[in-house]
Amino acid sequence: MWNITELVIAFLISATTALLITPLVSKLAVKAGAVDKPDNKRKNHKGVKPSMGGLAIFIGAAAGYIYLQPASPEMNAIILGALIMLITGVLDDIFELRALYKLIGQTAAAVTVVSSGLIIEKLTIPFMGTVFLNDVVGIALTIFWILAASNAINLIDGLDGLAAGVSAIALSSILVMAVIDARVLVVYLTIILVGSILGFLFHNFHPAKIFMGDTGALFLGYSISIVAMLGLFKNVAFFSFIVPIIVIAIPVFDTILAIIRRSMNNQGIATADKKHIHYRLMDMGYTHRQSVLIIYGFSIFFGFMAIIFNSATLLSSLVTLGIIILGIQLIAELAGITFYNRQPLLDAFRRMIGISKIDRM
Repeated sequence: MWNITELVIAFLISATTALLITPLVSKLAVKAGAVDKPDNKRKNHKGVKPSMGGLAIFIGAAAGYIYLQPASPEMNAIILGALIMLITGVLDDIFELRALYKLIGQTAAAVTVVSSGLIIEKLTIPFMGTVFLNDVVGIALTIFWILAASNAINLIDGLDGLAAGVSAIALSSILVMAVIDARVLVVYLTIILVGSILGFLFHNFHPAKIFMGDTGALFLGYSISIVAMLGLFKNVAFFSFIVPIIVIAIPVFDTILAIIRRSMNNQGIATADKKHIHYRLMDMGYTHRQSVLIIYGFSIFFGFMAIIFNSATLLSSLVTLGIIILGIQLIAELAGITFYNRQPLLDAFRRMIGISKIDRM
């Protein structure tokens, strides 16, 4: 098992390192040309801001890792995959890589992990029991999961502190589940990742002094996918294949909407726009900070639901799934992205407190 004092020390090492190193990374980013310029397509900030802040998150996590030194047969491959993902993000922040080149880098990181033998081997499905996957399906699903999680975090990185905060909440949820399931390796990895994110978030929350860039978004998405495979996919609870998705429900939901939206408009999937959930919230009249905090709140809700879902019986899993669907519907209504702008949940709430439809926000 783990030593609580060691975990606290590792957390503080990661957080302090990220906190102190971020200003240095900011100067390095400016010198390297890794800066984010405002545009009308998807960016709201004013003036040029240093990017590549994810390097500080990585360094903070590395400091905590060196202290804890968690052991695992796949750890060398996991670290190499993280470095590949990090380098891909750094190159994109500096040179703005084409989508294909970014995908090649992400795939290389995923294949590196798979080559170590860390793959999704089974899923537990209601009424079917545990379904064991053959090597081809398991490898394909693992690569898809790593790419999907990495790009989901990348797509939601549109407001100050948003992707960092959502990632910290997701990893904290996995940390709680890992503690419950006594998964020592996952506890070690999540505690140092959360610490490094919070240290960086001090500089990244609105108004941000530095952005994490693809360096941070890809690294954090990769990290979430890895700790989920080490912990959640190995669980034998009902709907085990859904739990990791619930943890990052907001980024996944936003990614699915983006794919549908861009396909219907005959646009490439990587095409930038300002129709993501966080931008729609701002269009509804919420401030930058309010929009971020609203998504934080929903992320905490989904994280809490995932924790319940992870150890629930079949009946309670179904009830929890229903609540999760209502949560997704609610944020869709708040962001104004429902069909014909219908708001059944919000309308019901307004009726309960005596507000007419005419008085909508």
